Amino acid sequence: MSKILIVAEHLNGQLNSATARCVTCAREIKPEAIDVLVLADAPDAIAAQAAKLTGVSKVLTVARAENAHALAAVLAPQIAAAAKNGYTHVLLPSTTFGKDLAPRVAALLGVGQVSDIMSVTGAHAFTRPIYAGNAIVTVEAPENAVVVGTVRTASWPAAGDGASAAAIEALSLDVALPAHTRFVELKQASSERPDLQSASKVVSGGRGVGSKENFEIIYKLADKLHAAAGASRAAVDAGYCPNDMQVGQTGKIIAPELYMAIGISGAIQHLTGIKDAGTIVAINKDAEAPIFEIADIGLVGDLFKLVPELQAAL
Repeated sequence: MSKILIVAEHLNGQLNSATARCVTCAREIKPEAIDVLVLADAPDAIAAQAAKLTGVSKVLTVARAENAHALAAVLAPQIAAAAKNGYTHVLLPSTTFGKDLAPRVAALLGVGQVSDIMSVTGAHAFTRPIYAGNAIVTVEAPENAVVVGTVRTASWPAAGDGASAAAIEALSLDVALPAHTRFVELKQASSERPDLQSASKVVSGGRGVGSKENFEIIYKLADKLHAAAGASRAAVDAGYCPNDMQVGQTGKIIAPELYMAIGISGAIQHLTGIKDAGTIVAINKDAEAPIFEIADIGLVGDLFKLVPELQAAL
């Protein structure tokens, strides 16, 4: 019977919603237990949030001063040690946090890694995208080894809060931690708009917007819709906006209820990042743009004329 350990992602005392999406994925494996591991210097508040998630059997906490910041080199040995307590699977979100940490955990356990799990077809069989999302492949992990996998968060809904909270238990690990990696500082972009990764509505601009100054048209529409603002790689590379706004294969993979692509042609790398969106709206002057092949609603015309008209109508 499967027993799953999920590594919680958190920041500033708040559990990232990506962890709740991992729980939903874990439930599809139909395990005997789903435990969440919280590594922090003060894990109690985070553990309390994780304990409320539907499907969680138990929350394990490791309180160490070295865990104050999420350094993969420091966390990985502790996760690998915890995984040896009878766990068949170790799951992490396929976010920057998970992509940095999972390979180290897999290496320490001497196993391969399954990346970007989209669906579960068996306890050791999963589907994942390849070729920039152009194809979906089924991969099978050995049944006699621990499965270390990252969960493609855009493919899974977040688990809600259950009727009762799971038990919280302090875990003691006798692990020597490396000292060659140290935390220097964390720089974050501050914005009053919703977080791009978890927003239900996103307005994105591409190279067609034309300049950094013109990108104000994207921000104004996003604010009108109470949406997050995103961008294509072409817009980021052109310097129109910061790279933390990039959506696509090399940016953020998102699944909002509404995605508006304005002045975005629709390169396959961008489409990979939005394929799970509920409704896709495209505005582009080129009627042959690839974005129209996947858009639910398409509007051909000059964005500098159409967007202000749309904003006025709203």
